[in-house]
Amino acid sequence: MILETLWRWRVALMATGVGLLAAMMRFLGLGFPTDLVFDEVFYARGAYSLVTLGFEGDWGGDNQDFANGDYSQLSPAGDYVVHPLIGKLLIGVGIELFGPTPFGWRFMGALLGTATVVIVALVARHLLHSTLWGAVAGVLLAIDGVHVVLSRAALLDIYLTFFVVVGFALLVVDRSRTRQRLAARADAARAERGQAPGSLLAGAGPRTGIRWWRLAAIVALSLSVGVKWSGLWFMAAFLVMSVVSDMVDRREAGVERWFVGGFIRAVPAFLVTVTVLPAVYLASWLPWFRAEESYGRRWAEEHPGEGVTWLPDSLRSLVQYHHQMWDFHRTLDSPHNYESNPFLWLLQWRPTAFHFDDAPDAACGAERCVTAIHAIGHPMIWWAGVLVLLYALWRVVRRRDMLAATLAVGVLAGWLPWLPYAHRTIFGFYTVSIAPFMVLLLVWGLARVARPERLGGEWSRRGSLLVGAFVAAALLMAGFFTPIWTGVPIPFEYWQLHMWLPSWV
Repeated sequence: MILETLWRWRVALMATGVGLLAAMMRFLGLGFPTDLVFDEVFYARGAYSLVTLGFEGDWGGDNQDFANGDYSQLSPAGDYVVHPLIGKLLIGVGIELFGPTPFGWRFMGALLGTATVVIVALVARHLLHSTLWGAVAGVLLAIDGVHVVLSRAALLDIYLTFFVVVGFALLVVDRSRTRQRLAARADAARAERGQAPGSLLAGAGPRTGIRWWRLAAIVALSLSVGVKWSGLWFMAAFLVMSVVSDMVDRREAGVERWFVGGFIRAVPAFLVTVTVLPAVYLASWLPWFRAEESYGRRWAEEHPGEGVTWLPDSLRSLVQYHHQMWDFHRTLDSPHNYESNPFLWLLQWRPTAFHFDDAPDAACGAERCVTAIHAIGHPMIWWAGVLVLLYALWRVVRRRDMLAATLAVGVLAGWLPWLPYAHRTIFGFYTVSIAPFMVLLLVWGLARVARPERLGGEWSRRGSLLVGAFVAAALLMAGFFTPIWTGVPIPFEYWQLHMWLPSWV
């Protein structure tokens, strides 16, 4: 009876288990280090300003004054910021709940990072039709270094990742529901016409009704754009993939004019997207609109007859502000010790060091103790994932494997758009938005090793042992790397053991 009950609740147990593992990796010691790490200096202070002033004020003084509890350097003059507001508003929620403390400004990132792990586990279970593979996906993302580090820091990228994954998950549900509805209505249409089941159905195929799940996905992906503009690439890629999936599903349902049918159904989705995206994005700027002191808020009044003159002053000012933001991102070329070439991102070639400091000798019992936080993706996950990506692309070209294409698109949408900007100052931790899809792709590959096609989907003893050994080794390696993902005091010599490549130092 107990085993039967556990089996019935296996999905809930799986989600709870991976969620607890993810939470432990993200919440334990979250308040350390007490200093602002890397770009927290921009986003934690910006979030505090939004909470206290209602807009982003300019900060003076030393960057660490804020971490020391000195907020006197916040001025009522608007600060020139170069990213939208949603991520900082979410950081502000944590500050409202727990105060302007390291735990407070990192709390929401850790919470949504944990939620992302659970969502990925559920998506993997759905796509691979296996609770076991869902658990594997959840465990691997829970222990991925770049995802752990970004979940524990008040930067924007973990919020971008969360909304991108939510949007992807909603599209997965949308496709499943729509495919079932399409098959049922196609069979009903054949019966009505007196056709045999499975016969070719003339025309563009039946309607499938309002796609509420896809609408929700469009909203979620629009929110990702409200965190960082790079969410646009994911949004475009996923929605195009959704249309392609519609066409494939219509062809498999025996619809004669499947391409036309899929294209026609894409028109409402396009119209909804070009309506919802601007609406959600503009709504995310409400604090800027409401505060006359916001940076650039009065630009239109101060520059009559300039800019997009047919727009209201507030929107004209916002458009001009976005021109400035775009110029900043386009021309950013300031040398940085940890800038990274995107051509090598998937290999985690140049990870970002978020924090490095000496610690008291007593902290680790060695002659020299250090605390370090490096956003290094789990080597086994990323290096094996690159091999699986190549295999998946081969499957797409040779076998037209739609599942391989769906998962590969998530990786490519977060990587390829950055390649033309290799000359810019960009960083390897941007790959955190790729990590969930790299994990899904890797687990898809592991599932093919454990249950190869040549066995008709049956389990291979050798393949299963190989996959089990891989997951066990990944867990052991995660234990080895956890101190430099979480900033635990360690001997300097132990830190050196983690610097496998010269580019990691």
